[in-house]
Amino acid sequence: MPVAKGSTIDPARTRATILEAATAVLYERGLDGIGVAELCTRLGVSKETLYRHFGTKEGLVEAMLRQRSDRVTQWLAAAAEAAGDDPRDQLTAVFDALQRWYDDPVFRGCAMLNAAAQHHVETVRAITARHLRRYLDLLTGIAERAGAADPHLLARQLLMLVEGATVVAAHHDGAGAGEHARQAALTLLSAAS
Repeated sequence: MPVAKGSTIDPARTRATILEAATAVLYERGLDGIGVAELCTRLGVSKETLYRHFGTKEGLVEAMLRQRSDRVTQWLAAAAEAAGDDPRDQLTAVFDALQRWYDDPVFRGCAMLNAAAQHHVETVRAITARHLRRYLDLLTGIAERAGAADPHLLARQLLMLVEGATVVAAHHDGAGAGEHARQAALTLLSAAS
């Protein structure tokens, strides 16, 4: 990311550009699948620049996970909201969005769970736990709107379907994983309401 002669360096833009590029590389290769030197080469930045903006590779990983969690939870919430007021339609929209993600050729599973499995460090585990809580919040809201007797229990069951479908899609067969999970989710929703 060389700066053209006479241009002003914008640290926030530089950081955002590094983060965006690193997200794709780290998701594709895995957190431990690429060293700092190769990562910097792929990003087109020096180690000094990476360290100035993120402190360490771990700092970059943490920033990437936080940003990805924000993006994914906003994306799923927007899908549910766009589906209207009917909780069944909202739940359908969530699983349909997930299926589109599973069908994407660059799909490699849930970055949060991949990171938690690769890095047994408290910060990464905390980011992952926060991400799952955000999913639970979305699903609890849908369960409450559906009139579930125990919306928190239903939300946990729905989360199991979301994450289970994501794992199956990443490691076994993505074709229809979201659709199958959606059918199970709608059955749970009907039984709980």
